[in-house]
Amino acid sequence: MFLNRFKTKLPTAEEALPGRDQPEFTVPTQHTVLGKPLLGPYPEDLQVADFGLGCFWGAERRFWQTPGVWTTLVGYQGGHTRNPSYEEVCSGHTGHTEAVRVVFDPALVSYEQLLKVFWEAHDPTEGFRQGNDIGTQYRSAIYTHSPAQQAAAITSRDAYQPILTKAGYGPITTEITPAGPFYPAEPYHQQYLDKNPAGYCGIGGTGVACPIGVAKADG
Repeated sequence: MFLNRFKTKLPTAEEALPGRDQPEFTVPTQHTVLGKPLLGPYPEDLQVADFGLGCFWGAERRFWQTPGVWTTLVGYQGGHTRNPSYEEVCSGHTGHTEAVRVVFDPALVSYEQLLKVFWEAHDPTEGFRQGNDIGTQYRSAIYTHSPAQQAAAITSRDAYQPILTKAGYGPITTEITPAGPFYPAEPYHQQYLDKNPAGYCGIGGTGVACPIGVAKADG
């Protein structure tokens, strides 16, 4: 049904699949590990951060294991298609990347500390792939929810680049942009590696430490 035309090229809005007005499934109400609601509205003292760093199964686990994270869920972000399915996203015809929504308590973990987890958990220099996983849905991305988050993300990228360069890596390809619609993924993707402990996890960092505290995000 789908060709591989957009596996390494993002479609335009006109080229993307149109999608649908409503999702074709219901998202579970509770996180299987943290026991918190998956969907908002969230308590007012919490903040939201969105990251794309390859296959979202292992990426989500990395964040739910981070102290101060209240809940996590996986979904699709950064594309054009409304309420896409996993198969549509994997076709490359939606423009979305596999993303993790991280709801966190800023009194317990800072946005900068989450950025450190993000940078160190994957290789942000690989473009439309992550290791053996190839496609636009595996691209590195930070979708920000405030000017402070945007500034912190850019500053952390600029601080990390010379360290990666010294270690022999190329330019960072991470997309950093204000967050657009986040479409939760199918129920079986949510906390996948909790339900399937021996399941596939393609997440793997460079082994190069990222500095933290290079910028402050207040909200």
